[in-house]
Amino acid sequence: MSLTCTLQISLNDISQKKLNSLERALGPDNINFPKGLSFSLENVEGKLIFNFQNHGELGKMIGTVDEILEHVQVALKVMK
Repeated sequence: MSLTCTLQISLNDISQKKLNSLERALGPDNINFPKGLSFSLENVEGKLIFNFQNHGELGKMIGTVDEILEHVQVALKVMK
């Protein structure tokens, strides 16, 4: 049995300038994903929305989400 998991994370109340910068900074993270895992970004009305979908081993998704959120944290600290 293959497990399918969908996760959406939303960063709210961020300036449009920071949203655009984060979107550009994270673009390269959207390539060479493990098989069965997909990731997309949406910039909607002052929110940056991360969409993850995984088919199979959940550990891959957990590790990838952790890595991307670390990148977000570093980028936001740099933008201060």
